Amino acid sequence: MIRNFIRAALIALGVAAGPAMAEEPFIVVQSTTSTQNSGLFDYILPWFEAETGIDVRIVAVGTGQAIRNAINGDGDVLLVHSKPDEEQFVADGWGVERFDVMYNDFILVGPKSDPAKVKGGSDILSALTAIAEAEAPFASRGDDSGTHKAELAHWGAVDVDPTDASGTWYRETGSGMGATLNVASGMGAYTLTDRATWLSFGNRGNLEVLVEGDPRLFNQYGVILVNPEKHAGVRANAAQRFIDWLVGPDGQAAIASYVIDGEQLFFPNAK
Repeated sequence: MIRNFIRAALIALGVAAGPAMAEEPFIVVQSTTSTQNSGLFDYILPWFEAETGIDVRIVAVGTGQAIRNAINGDGDVLLVHSKPDEEQFVADGWGVERFDVMYNDFILVGPKSDPAKVKGGSDILSALTAIAEAEAPFASRGDDSGTHKAELAHWGAVDVDPTDASGTWYRETGSGMGATLNVASGMGAYTLTDRATWLSFGNRGNLEVLVEGDPRLFNQYGVILVNPEKHAGVRANAAQRFIDWLVGPDGQAAIASYVIDGEQLFFPNAK
């Protein structure tokens, strides 16, 4: 990866060797598998690290687990994509302040054979209704991630509880986005994914984008400093520098410049 290459090059030049390496400041960011699987962090973090000398260590899990980890004090920064849960995290005193960082969208992908006949649609609720009625295979992350929360909200909006069919046409992987896409590819199933992970996913097999463009598929990411008054071990100064960079001109420009095959993966929208 780019970060590892840069670090290895610095070590080879003797820039970051010996005691200085051991004393290098660092922060821990609790974040999501979607941001990690997309390659975003590998792309943008070398710029921040070169500018500040602060090493950023990413823990990539589902949003729900990332929030629980931050509540336990196992991190300095929370960067996830479930705004109601993020706002509750701050309201409960676990975080200092929430900032919008960037957005993209969710898409419904599925097999080219499209047994539920949803291809070309832009209404996620109609698509899920058709999938449930056809009992077509659907792979869910099932991991309390931001993507999983969004998926369940859409099922709820059409008054369907897919977990009643767990283990039949509805399969819960309990895994991250990349792993769930692998399952969907292997079994010819539909799944909800963030577009960034899809664009960077290499094992598409027979999968293709079937439903996109519904405003309900908007996917906002936010960043929060873990409250040092709750956990004295929070590296607040270094963590705040990262947040300031991320929502500032340099970080926002770095996010905007991340492109795969000519497509921008994330759209910065810090205020």
